[in-house]
Amino acid sequence: MKASELRELTPDELRQKEEELADQLFALRLQKSIGQLEKPSRIRKARVELARVLTVRRERATGTT
Repeated sequence: MKASELRELTPDELRQKEEELADQLFALRLQKSIGQLEKPSRIRKARVELARVLTVRRERATGTT
């Protein structure tokens, strides 16, 4: 999801998206630790997506953009 698409979401939807991505990242890290992760690139994609969500939330909190 692009940052422009995230900016269209409501604060509640952003918070929900953040929780989903954090849970997904946790699950991926767990899979990696037990050797069941087939695509390690999924961890990076989840981290980038979470960073986008957090950036949009921070922009709104500080009044930027």
